[in-house]
Amino acid sequence: MHLTKHHGLGNDFLVLIDLERGSPVDAGLARALCHRRTGVGADGLIRVTPGRDGADLSMELLNSDGSPAEMSGNGMRCLAQAAVMAGAAPASRFTVWTAGGIREVVHGLGNRPGESRVTVDMGRVAPLTDAPEVDHATSPLREAGLDVGNPHLVMLVEDPAAVDLEAVGPGYERQFPAGANVEWIRVSAPDTVELRVWERGAGVTQACGTGACASAWAAHNWGLVGPEVTVDMPGGSVTVEIAAEGSVNLTGPAAYIAAVEVEPDWLR
Repeated sequence: MHLTKHHGLGNDFLVLIDLERGSPVDAGLARALCHRRTGVGADGLIRVTPGRDGADLSMELLNSDGSPAEMSGNGMRCLAQAAVMAGAAPASRFTVWTAGGIREVVHGLGNRPGESRVTVDMGRVAPLTDAPEVDHATSPLREAGLDVGNPHLVMLVEDPAAVDLEAVGPGYERQFPAGANVEWIRVSAPDTVELRVWERGAGVTQACGTGACASAWAAHNWGLVGPEVTVDMPGGSVTVEIAAEGSVNLTGPAAYIAAVEVEPDWLR
């Protein structure tokens, strides 16, 4: 099995280009490959197959714990880089079917060797329809349950760095019927949001693309930032542009790490 490994601001993914549909993946394989001691190591596994519903390509995404995910902004940027490198993308601008909807990506060169600069049309952000009344382990100033193709809880706090994500993240995630990504944010400068995240199915990560979109949209909706927002995360920064109708564009880097050949005997 041939994989490539990429990361978007430290949020790393293994990408399998499978245009022949000959290499199905499942939860057990994702857990094994993503294990950081006995596998290759990653936050998630992405399988790229031919497009559905008129899209150029399709994305199947499994978290490191084997659970499926509807969408990932960082994962989409990594997919775009992998697809372009493999010649699987029809052009630098193409569409990808995801379980959260069809997304358009624009791939360009980054600022250093092995880096791409990718913009993803992340679709509309909307209130989460099945958000529960949250039992808080922290004391947010404001909160919002949001849908970015996947579920999010965004909380405005005095200092995200003061939150023990490992301690409180799992409890927040479990309160949502399908789990949720959980973000703690503050406005750190004009039109700039600082973000730390607990990701559903992966835990603490260095960055979250859909979380950046949810956080920027929430801060904008609360009147704290304008329509173009820099989101700073431990792994680095992305730009989120918010249109008047509520759709968002996410722009940030994707970096190629390595090609990986998985031994057939290991897969058995």
